[in-house]
Amino acid sequence: MNRMTGKNKYLELVKMVILFLLLLVYISPFIIVLINSFKSNADILRNPLAISQSPTFENFATAYDEMNFMNSFFNTVLITVFGVALIILASSMSAYFLARVHTRFSSVIFMIMVVAMVIPFQAVMIPLVSIYGSLGILNSRGMLVYMYVGFGCSLAVFIFQSFIKTSVPISIEEASEIDGCNKLQTFFIVVFPLLKPTIATVTVLDMLWIWNDYLLPSLVLTRENQLTLPLSTYAFYGSFSVDYGPLMASLVLTIIPILILYLFLQDKIISGVVSGAVKT
Repeated sequence: MNRMTGKNKYLELVKMVILFLLLLVYISPFIIVLINSFKSNADILRNPLAISQSPTFENFATAYDEMNFMNSFFNTVLITVFGVALIILASSMSAYFLARVHTRFSSVIFMIMVVAMVIPFQAVMIPLVSIYGSLGILNSRGMLVYMYVGFGCSLAVFIFQSFIKTSVPISIEEASEIDGCNKLQTFFIVVFPLLKPTIATVTVLDMLWIWNDYLLPSLVLTRENQLTLPLSTYAFYGSFSVDYGPLMASLVLTIIPILILYLFLQDKIISGVVSGAVKT
């Protein structure tokens, strides 16, 4: 018995060491960016992995001014908030319909949603820009939000539909209808509040995606006053050189808000995934 206990402790120690090493590998890019954000260009080029003996905050001041941080921050928050809110609203209502209405039509729609999840954006970005560009409706934050809703709903519907089928009993819906609620009232008064764990999961996943996305905004937005935080970091790339210090500082400024949100909601993400997304 003691021998087995000692063996188990040894295995747990090995697992912890492996997990710690994997954690270091995973966060090493962020650590490198953070270290270099306090260094001059010369120090970065000399040794990007070394910790500066004379750290400077000048890079952050330069990054704040050059990337027009407050304007870019406002654009990013606006696009992210409206995009995530519309994704949650549209996908939760669609998932409720698909979970409760069992017809050939609903099955086909759900399969289309599943197939859409595996189609890479790079496969459709050129036709997308060509079609919407020819209509003259690009270069708009509203159009960017609309595209995010279109690309984000498939995964959100899949998560919501699984949670509704496994964790929302039909009996409470039937009880609400007996009390006089119609379908819309039943959804918003009874079903929607029960989706809080999954809403938290979808919120964080989509906020991480939209906040950090570079490719889609770069195709849709070109005016300087509409740029998001990821796009504004391109200000430090010249024709023949890169201003590495302010660039690293701008990346840190871009990461911090969404990182804080993730730290506050990480427990809800795990509980939402476990309670709904992985059940069948």
